[in-house]
Amino acid sequence: MGDNAHDGVNRRDFLMIATGAVAGVGGALTLWPFISQMSPDAAVLAMASIEVDLAPIAEGQAVTLKWRGNPVFVRHRTKPEIDAAKAVKMEDLKDPIARNLNGKENDAATDDNRVVGGKEQYLVMMGVCTHLGCVPDGANPLREFAVVEGSTKTGGWFCPCHGSQYDTAGRIRKGPAPENLEVPNYKYISDTKIQIG
Repeated sequence: MGDNAHDGVNRRDFLMIATGAVAGVGGALTLWPFISQMSPDAAVLAMASIEVDLAPIAEGQAVTLKWRGNPVFVRHRTKPEIDAAKAVKMEDLKDPIARNLNGKENDAATDDNRVVGGKEQYLVMMGVCTHLGCVPDGANPLREFAVVEGSTKTGGWFCPCHGSQYDTAGRIRKGPAPENLEVPNYKYISDTKIQIG
């Protein structure tokens, strides 16, 4: 009886393990379509990164691209635009943080920290106002306005919805927007080509 009782326990254990394994596999196969449908489709994966040729963008010209469903401003800035951005004192900025995903989290919002690779002529930033997500105007051609009372017209981006004004480096200078326009993660893959994302 000892051997038969021992065989019964082994058979019972095997049946419990096998039943549990079949139930586990069946449950996973049942859930797989639901889990799979949450993965991004091919179109979204294709938009995860884009390459942009900067060579055709003439000095003083800007283009607006679409990346991950949002506008991205790419501007080939003129020397006066760069000089105007560099002349701004840090204590005059509403948001002192660069908001550049390519740098350190709390880098100062200097003009140098708003560009990548020392290529100060190319400004790349998200075209989404940091107030309520509107799209600022003035990227092409750059709209001129006085960024603060009594200042000369320097130009920049203007959000017509609530009056936020950004300077030639995309830094908030006036209006309700709390932060500078964000610089997305991008890198130079050649002297005149970048990859965003």
